[in-house]
Amino acid sequence: MSQKRIIDTIAAELSEGTTRVATWQVKAAVELLDAGSTVPFIARYRKEATGTLDDAQLRMLEERLRYLRELEERRASILKSIQEAGKLTAELEAAINAATTKAELEDLYLPYKSKRRTRAQIAREAGLEPLADSLVADPTQDPEALAAGFLNAEHEINAAADALSGARAILTERASQDAVLVSELRERLWTRGKIASKTAPGVAAADAAKFSDYEDFVQPVATQPSHRVLALLRGERDGALNLELAEADPRDDDALAEARAGYEAAVAKSLGIKAGADGPAGKWLSQTVRLAWRGRLLARLESDLRTRLFEAAEEASVKVFAANLRDVLLAAPAGNRAVLGLDPGLRTGVKVAVVDATGKVVDTATIYPHAPANKWDQSVATLVALAAKHGTELIAVGNGTASRETDKLAGEVIAKLTNKPAKVIVSEAGASVYSASALASAELPELDVSIRGAVSIARRLQDPLAELVKIEPKSIGVGQYQHDLTPAKLDRSLDAVVEDCVNAVGVDVNTASPALLARVAGVGPLLSRNIVDYRNANGPFATRKALLKVPRLGAKAFEQCAGFLRVTGGKQPLDASAVHPEAYGLAEALLGAATAKNQSVATLNAADFVTEQFGLPTVQDVISELVRPARDPRPDFKTANLKEGVEKIGDLQVGMVLEGTVSNVAAFGAFVDVGVHQDGLVHVSAMSNKFISDPREVVTSGQVVKVKVLEVDPARKRISLTLRLDDEPAAKPARGGQRPEQRGPRQPRGGDSRGDSRGDSRGENARGDRGTGNGSRPGKPKQANATGGAGSNANTAMAEALRRAGLGG
Repeated sequence: MSQKRIIDTIAAELSEGTTRVATWQVKAAVELLDAGSTVPFIARYRKEATGTLDDAQLRMLEERLRYLRELEERRASILKSIQEAGKLTAELEAAINAATTKAELEDLYLPYKSKRRTRAQIAREAGLEPLADSLVADPTQDPEALAAGFLNAEHEINAAADALSGARAILTERASQDAVLVSELRERLWTRGKIASKTAPGVAAADAAKFSDYEDFVQPVATQPSHRVLALLRGERDGALNLELAEADPRDDDALAEARAGYEAAVAKSLGIKAGADGPAGKWLSQTVRLAWRGRLLARLESDLRTRLFEAAEEASVKVFAANLRDVLLAAPAGNRAVLGLDPGLRTGVKVAVVDATGKVVDTATIYPHAPANKWDQSVATLVALAAKHGTELIAVGNGTASRETDKLAGEVIAKLTNKPAKVIVSEAGASVYSASALASAELPELDVSIRGAVSIARRLQDPLAELVKIEPKSIGVGQYQHDLTPAKLDRSLDAVVEDCVNAVGVDVNTASPALLARVAGVGPLLSRNIVDYRNANGPFATRKALLKVPRLGAKAFEQCAGFLRVTGGKQPLDASAVHPEAYGLAEALLGAATAKNQSVATLNAADFVTEQFGLPTVQDVISELVRPARDPRPDFKTANLKEGVEKIGDLQVGMVLEGTVSNVAAFGAFVDVGVHQDGLVHVSAMSNKFISDPREVVTSGQVVKVKVLEVDPARKRISLTLRLDDEPAAKPARGGQRPEQRGPRQPRGGDSRGDSRGDSRGENARGDRGTGNGSRPGKPKQANATGGAGSNANTAMAEALRRAGLGG
């Protein structure tokens, strides 16, 4: 029963909009996953079984399957516990079986949990429950007089006040354990409640300034964007903010009183207290209801909604991180071209590494063109000699400290060369992490740690995917608040992205590193090491079948990985394609039919080759692969042409049109590197002439774009850009139906997007939160400025982008 419920639930969740997913599709996918198949394998080679569910749908299915199975295990445990206690009724069992979330289950289970004795339980044992019931049933009674009849010296009920206190505890607990009431009030607080924050007393001025936008902040609970929620929670955790969830705006006494009256009326109804009870017990009952709501239920629901807010914000942030990571990993590769990599530095010098077309390191050096050594001419001569000697086609310059100065150096080098290599600014995020890793030590044992960074910079230009898989995804740093997120959830999501990207591109089994091989479906770290060891001992693989000779690589692993591993120049031409070995017979039949008919494979009717084993989707995939074998899904290599003479923020002029590269995409906009050390921000409202809610509708990380400079603030290192090249810098009206709170773009303040040394952005840079969204008192408009948490400079790409945009101090 539980398995059917899980499958039905997932099918309904996957059926969004015009997409319809049948239960049989979900059932087939679940069976394949349970049998040990991987998502890339199922998405690519089991389309008939799943009705062509794609990798995104399968990833969602896999995640929901994990959650729903945990839910079913908890459901079974709760039912067993209540049944063993002899308290399971048919009605309760039906309610538990109907629960769709863990929160609903826990609400229903709360009254039956084994727990320490409560005040209410002690009161019941003292015989006070009839007193509580009597007062509720007849408010005309005198509470003091009635309670005098319930004195019990054995249970230390020595006065009427003691009895009434016990009766109140019983009613308060009764309300808090009413699952229907709790659920109703939770949703009411979620949809109507307000989240409010104030600067905490005694906070240092510098720390308070980082969260100044939240010093008098009130907004609806349910509509908060993920980056703002995480900023608020971090501000509270850092001790800079006091945060509360309230029934209404806590600054408006009338609205708060009215809202509380509504919640308390619901509590009274749940307890059977008639509205307007004004007998002698009426005041006592009103106080009891007020205590039940404000002292018991509100605190519990606030905790529940904080969890709900965090989980929703976390989900959104993980999705942004994953989407940006996918863009970075699938960035255009320069391909098999000799590259001279430059890892910029000032006092410690510029580290130089030359790699040949295969990525092999052929030369290294350290030069000192910048202050204090200022050996410019000598450095130019060294680089000219290295480039000429090795036939360098590209020069990769890391985007860290002294990158623009080093880029200028590269320009002089190119001018002196006959064959002019192109120069490209490359993100060096994570290069230092790789340099000091065990993998780098194994790959480049003879090189100093500092030189390894230059090697990584050069190689990631050749093939970003192959190089970046060597770095823990979180160190690539293309997400927000990564250290505020649940590590297991983030790791699972990012690992899935890396796996999907690697398998979408495919891997040359004879040249791939262990780190790259480990991400191939069905391989993993152990088998990847075994593959490389076998390759080193026996030479290159001549066929895919030879993989079966690798220790511990059995039939199941071969089935999963074979289609994603390529053998170029081997005995079987199909081994270099994405055609799975199980479909070689089909491929040969297609080639034979095309040859016999003297026509292209592309002109064959796929339906004519459908068999019991291979359905139409597989036949179509094989035809596509035969037409374009091993097609790389990544875009063609392209670089931004940085404007000459624009090397620092002071060189920028309002109205200037520049070419740049999108370094990161966030919920509120995109950062663009225009080559001046501070990335500019294109707010979501400045991306299109029509309304967009997600910046990724327009741009992706790594995309080359043209932007216009709207504002420049060198003192605070702020750059505001627009993708709408017809925008006038002096006037910034809302365009294309943008909501009032998205109008701008206005350059945000720094605090909310600060990075920390762990590599995440410490808050929001949300000009989309401007305008009416700050929740200031009516009649006292307050300019909203995005703020966030404290921290030192970041060491990953997103936080580095925020810092370079002037948003990280």
